[in-house]
Parts: sequence; structure tokens; C-alpha cells
Amino acid sequence: MPDAATDVRALLHRVADEAGDWFAALPDRPVGPEHGQEDLAIAATLPEHPTAAHDVIADLVAEASPGLPAMGSPRYFGFVVGGAQPAGVAADWLVSAWDQNTGLVALTPGLTAVEAIAGRWILDVLRLPADASFAFVTGCQMAHVTALAAARHRVLSDAGHDVERDGLAGAPPIRVLAGGERHVTVDRALRFLGIGSAALVPLEVDERGAMRADALRAALDDGDGRPTIVAAQVGNVNTGAIDPVAEICDAAHAAGAWVHVDGAFGLWAAASPTHRHLVAGVEQADSWATDAHKWLNVPYDSGIAVVRDASAHRAAMSVTAAYLVQPQDGAREPLDWTPEFSRRARGVPVYATLRALGRSGVADLVDRLCACAARFAERLPEVEGFAVLAHEVNQVLVRVDDDAVTAATLAGVQADGTCWPTGTTWRGGTCIRLSVSNWQTTPEDVDRSIDALARAAREARAHTAAPGVGV
Repeated sequence: MPDAATDVRALLHRVADEAGDWFAALPDRPVGPEHGQEDLAIAATLPEHPTAAHDVIADLVAEASPGLPAMGSPRYFGFVVGGAQPAGVAADWLVSAWDQNTGLVALTPGLTAVEAIAGRWILDVLRLPADASFAFVTGCQMAHVTALAAARHRVLSDAGHDVERDGLAGAPPIRVLAGGERHVTVDRALRFLGIGSAALVPLEVDERGAMRADALRAALDDGDGRPTIVAAQVGNVNTGAIDPVAEICDAAHAAGAWVHVDGAFGLWAAASPTHRHLVAGVEQADSWATDAHKWLNVPYDSGIAVVRDASAHRAAMSVTAAYLVQPQDGAREPLDWTPEFSRRARGVPVYATLRALGRSGVADLVDRLCACAARFAERLPEVEGFAVLAHEVNQVLVRVDDDAVTAATLAGVQADGTCWPTGTTWRGGTCIRLSVSNWQTTPEDVDRSIDALARAAREARAHTAAPGVGV
């Protein structure tokens, strides 16, 4: 029988070589997947007998990789998807190899200590209150759930109702005020929490998609004393627009409302001295949700919830049992802040990435990606038929001629493989969304992508103008 340690070491070296090949190919390989799911030949029958681990890995690479987009490519501009920085990838591999359940200090004092430091660094970099609580979760969706659970606790507790003990039955109804172009994960979080999407009152937005402060003030005046949560947005998913957070916080707090900030990507502007004015006042909110797997470029999945009122956060999340060993030295207990019992140490890749970049490196990352987005916004209008409808931070919203040509341009550029933007509908029109989120993106990548978009538009225009073609 082969030595187990030697066998595992060889297997992991094999995986390291495969991963190294993947990373090396990212700058030049076509960005889209080679095949769709229906064309992949992935073994679908469970084997009756064991298969050698080396063979499993070899087959997995061969069978699945044709269906993988180059999501870490410097020219992947879809869905606000960041790449993965080397320090974060390496740390994530260690997390898997160490195989530590990071739910309790008693289980793994080393990694819970690393996560506690990583959380403090996040508060520092994002310029949020140093005494705020935090949680490492799967993504902004669960960060909303976590932070809004704390908000639910506080607004109902202030109304005399113990939601953790009694549930929502008999509780005064909560209303949630948010812009009409909020992200759908806010609505989904309200469903998960039992507050319900019907509790949401959509407010008018401006031409950029940002909440109008006057619309919020009018809604607050019409509240009838109901427990209220205001959900502000720092980075509209289509336009990048940032709500007037300082005005929102002033008005909401004067009315006794809790302010939650959806900062999935836009909150990272606070890390840059050049761009933090865009999110001025965000530190006045009561809770925040963001992603580390977007602009910080750590491996998936990695979201962060931050709550100013640590007691509300802990009341909503904590649990005790006779068998759970509580830390005696005042150490931070992860179970008190996250929705999960058992969990991987998501904060460790965050720690490694922040340590590798330093404060100035994070600021430079934000600045470079904003500059690349600005280059798209400046150069694309010079291309025939292209109009930039919106541009803020790292988001650029584009339209080509009309709906048909825009859709055909998107399909053409995705098939070309030079870059990978995604489509959206905004204000009733078909658009192309460019989300510049990858740490490797350069001005040269932008220029190559603009050339590809221009070619795709010419071909789309010729195709839709042909007799019998078009909509």
C-alpha cells in the first residue's frame, strides 16, 4: 500500500500544476467557455468501485474545463465578478488543507485569531467604526441577511417585541424603504428573515438610479410610527450610482430608523483617498454589507457583514448550549456573529490578501480599476453607434444603436472571446454592462476590448440590416 502522505503530496502537486497552467493562460485565452453545459461529457454515473484520486482529478480537469469561462481574466467584465489574487488563492488552499471548522475558538484558536484580525483590518480599510462587529459569510446575500437580522432585532426590540423569543407573530409590521433600483438580494433577504418583500416600499430614484433623498424624507414623514429600516445602495449594479448616504442617514436617524448599506462593490471606494468622497457619510449608517470576492479579489465565496450595534448583532445570531465551550479570555467567538455553526475560515484569504496588498495596495487596486472603467467611458463614444448611458466607479453601461444591434453586439463579442461583458435591461432598453473588477485589468485590456466591441457592432449592424433579418 502506498504511503498516504506521499500520495497526497503528489496529488496536491498535480493540482498545483493544473492551477498554475490555468493562471498562466488567463491573460491570453478566450474569455468565454468553449462549450455549454449540454455539450460537456462529464461522467454522470456513480462508479460501483473506488477510482484512484489522480484519475479523478485528471478526468475532472478534462471533462469540466471546456465549460469554464476565464472568470479570472483581465477582460472578464460580467456580473461584477472579481478575479483571485495569488495570496488569497494560496491561503484558501491552506484553509482547505488544514480543514478547520472555524465556528468556535475552542475548535481552532489559530484561524479564529486570524479572522478576528482580518475583520479589524476590514473596518480600518473601509473606514467604518472601529468598535463595530463583523461576520465573514458567503457573499453579500448572506451579509444582508446577517445585518438585517440585527436591524430586525433592534427595531422590534425598541417597539417592545422580542423577535428571537417570540418570532414575528404578533410583532408590529416592519417597513423597509429602499430605492426603486435596489439589488434583488435585499428583497430576498427580507423573504429569508420573514419580514417579506411586501414590507418594502420602493422610492423614486434619479436619472442615475440613485435614491432621491426628498423621496425618502416624504416616506419617513408618512411612517405612522412603524418600525423602519432604510436600505441604501452604494453602487447600482447597472450604473454604479451611489445613493446620497449622508442625507439618508441624517433623515433616517432623525426619524428613528435603522440605515443598512448595500455596498457589495461600491463600499470599497472608501479604501481610496482619491475616491472615498463618493461614499461620504457611509460611516454614519448602522450596518453594511459588502463582498470581498468582488473588488478585493479574494477567491469565492467571501462576503462581509458589519454592524455598528454589536449587541443587536449578537442578539440576532448568538446561540449557547451546554456542550459549547465558551472562550474564557474574552476572545471573539465566531458563532456569535455568523448564521452558520460549522464553517470554513473565509476570513483567512481576506487576511492574506490584505496583508499582501497593504492599505496602499488596496487603494491602488480601486484607483486602477476606476481608471480602466473611465477609459471605457471616454473611448467608447468615439466608436460609431456606441452611447455610454451611465458610468460611476467601476461600472459602465453601454448601448449600441437600438435593442437589436445591442443584443447582437453582445452575442458577437462574447463569441469572439476577447472579452466577456454581460447584458442587462435598464429603463426599458437593452444594454451592455461592463463591470471592471479584476486586479489584472490594464488600459491595454480595455483597448483590446473596445476594438472587439467595435468589430462586433459592425458585424451586428450588417447582420440586422440584411433583408429578412432583425426584429
